[in-house]
Amino acid sequence: MPSLSGKTALLELLKQEGVRVMFGNPGTTELPLMDALAVEQDLRYVLALQEAPAMAMADGYAQASGGLAVVNLHVAPGLGNAMGMLYDAQKAGSPVLVTAGQHEQTFNFTEPLLWADLPRIAAPFVKWAHEVRRLEDLPRAIHRAAKTALAPPMGPVFLSLPGDVLTASAELDLGAPSRVAAGLRGDAAAVAHAAALIARAERPVIMAGDAVPAAGALAELVALAEAIGAPVWDEGMASRAMFPSSHPLYRGSFARLPATIRGILQEHDLLVSIGADLFTLSLPGAVDALPEGMAIVHLDTDPWELGKNYAEAASILGCPKATLPELTAGVVAAYAGPGAARAQARRSAAEAEGRASLARLRADAEAAAGRSPIAALALMGAVASVLPANAVVIDETVSSGAGLRRLLASDDAQSFFGLCGGGIGWGLPAAIGAKLALPDRPVVALIGDGSAMYTIQGLWTAAHERLSMVFVIINNSSYRILKQRTNAMAGFAHQTDRYVGMDLDNPAVDFVAVARGLGLTAHRARTIAEVKDLLVAGLAADGPTLIDVTVERGWKPV
Repeated sequence: MPSLSGKTALLELLKQEGVRVMFGNPGTTELPLMDALAVEQDLRYVLALQEAPAMAMADGYAQASGGLAVVNLHVAPGLGNAMGMLYDAQKAGSPVLVTAGQHEQTFNFTEPLLWADLPRIAAPFVKWAHEVRRLEDLPRAIHRAAKTALAPPMGPVFLSLPGDVLTASAELDLGAPSRVAAGLRGDAAAVAHAAALIARAERPVIMAGDAVPAAGALAELVALAEAIGAPVWDEGMASRAMFPSSHPLYRGSFARLPATIRGILQEHDLLVSIGADLFTLSLPGAVDALPEGMAIVHLDTDPWELGKNYAEAASILGCPKATLPELTAGVVAAYAGPGAARAQARRSAAEAEGRASLARLRADAEAAAGRSPIAALALMGAVASVLPANAVVIDETVSSGAGLRRLLASDDAQSFFGLCGGGIGWGLPAAIGAKLALPDRPVVALIGDGSAMYTIQGLWTAAHERLSMVFVIINNSSYRILKQRTNAMAGFAHQTDRYVGMDLDNPAVDFVAVARGLGLTAHRARTIAEVKDLLVAGLAADGPTLIDVTVERGWKPV
């Protein structure tokens, strides 16, 4: 066996696991790694200027590539800076190996500056957390971490890497990667039972979750929806494109409010959840999201989600790609003539309503196109109208993105990525990770002004890496969603019309100046025509472009 230093072995192990890009922000405990990178030819280090954007870049890269992403952080403060974005990665089920440098172990009992028990800090937000104590354990630790991150349900993992482990040398067997086969087929009896329940339903509805695109199962879900004639909704916090938006059975995303969800579900007699959470809510409500007596059929890769909040008539642990064909075949067989005819009539009616509702939405967007400042819906329509068919959209519009998923032509699993965990600041750096994973596809990030300021330094990385992509800042000079929800409380702010700490003015943030200072081409748009022209030009540019779009500040219900 060859004698290797820990720092060299680490890079070789990562390359064994298919890693070609590492994100990070280095400090003193990362210096052995940075020294090894000085002679590394096959692994690209992408520098972020703070750990939060580094973490979100890795998250976006993992989701867009479908493979393992790696981010390297700096001891306790660096891990602390990344925690909000690590939470988002956990909620999105992103396979990210999070590493952090640690002081030499002979030094740590004295509790030196920046030291902390790093695995304990990371543990709540990862599938597995560990500190490597011996160089001889490093190969097994890296391979175990990669296997765990990529095994269903996927998610981030964490390793603390003490400096003495990376600087030591030893004869090492680097081992080899292992993978857990993800195509688990659901229990045959449970699938048959679910098929019978669906076949008896008169008004089924489908709710799709991230397990569908993670498994590459959009086509299989389309086949089920068409067979039973059911409309398809995204789960409330959708991180991927879960169903082709151009399909007339698609209805967009559920709102995260119980009364709104209940209003939709009351039109149906069976809820079929394919990898969707039931339900992630933003606020409590006076009514439960699920109508009384509504039966649920639920297929998921995560046993924790099955029956988590509601009793289910059929709960199936399985991969959507492997299990949906059997479920669809079972439903078709159970229809036996008259049932199939009813399902096709239901499909025709649902598709007609889908086409009509999309036409109304487009008409509303076009009707608002002449307003000044720009209406958010008009902006969504304008962006959707000029994007090429292979565009990738990263969505952190927060309060301005109503209608976006239906207006966009996002028909494949890599065409759309949204903020899943709710920790804002994710979208801007995640778009950079997505572009690095999908260099041949146009990438556009739609980011609220409040969200952008959490990780604005990520723009420097886009400029440094010469990434041809566009950042659209939706600028209403406020935390509008907070005003909406504070107003809904009907308390003092509602009575006085005073909303403390929710305006981004006095002074206004000059995103054009900030972006130019970080190396981007940047413009300000005040009309829909300007938005379209600048977006087309930005997509053709050699390097990143930011477009600051002034939108309406209104937020009160009309």
